[in-house]
Amino acid sequence: MSAPEPLDPVAFSRIIPVSRETLERLELWLAELRRWQARINLVGASTLADPWRRHILDCAQLVRFLPPATRRLVDLGSGAGLPGLILAILGVPEVHLVESDRRKAAFLLSCKAKLDLPGVVVHAERAERLRLPEADVVTARALAPLDELFPLALRFADARTRFLFLKGREVESELTRARRSWKIAARLHPSLASQEGRILEIEEVSAIATEPNAHHAP
Repeated sequence: MSAPEPLDPVAFSRIIPVSRETLERLELWLAELRRWQARINLVGASTLADPWRRHILDCAQLVRFLPPATRRLVDLGSGAGLPGLILAILGVPEVHLVESDRRKAAFLLSCKAKLDLPGVVVHAERAERLRLPEADVVTARALAPLDELFPLALRFADARTRFLFLKGREVESELTRARRSWKIAARLHPSLASQEGRILEIEEVSAIATEPNAHHAP
């Protein structure tokens, strides 16, 4: 099957309706990405042949799954701001971008200033060392397998937090492995950007208590 024609801003806005101002900010983010990509590897070079589909639509589609009262979002392993910065551009009021790579964090800070996004906070440190108030939503894109991702994500969550993870074709096997140690209430949604992509929406996740060894029993 041949690849689809590259998506342009007009076609994107038919799929995810946004204001002209929002579209201009997305275009500005893409221009910054191209400029910085010449110096540091922010995204795969081949994806820049169709960035509106591969990056902007892939991340912007998460707006369909944000709870109506979403205010605070934590994005783990933000990299080029995917998906957290895109969701900030689309209107999430407070977005925390967690990115331990200092060069990528510098890119995110540059975007925050140029796009005039005062609600964006960039954290140039590892998620394991970070303390933040509980988020309404925690996101991640291709950061780690679920059994490694959950301990990180739960640091920023309470009982009402929703998790939205952009995943690929291996998501079902990841879920199978993770369910050996975690109780998960999840739904899988097809991606609007890729036939292989999946959106994993999780409303509840908790570690399964292990049975004590016999010699520890009373």
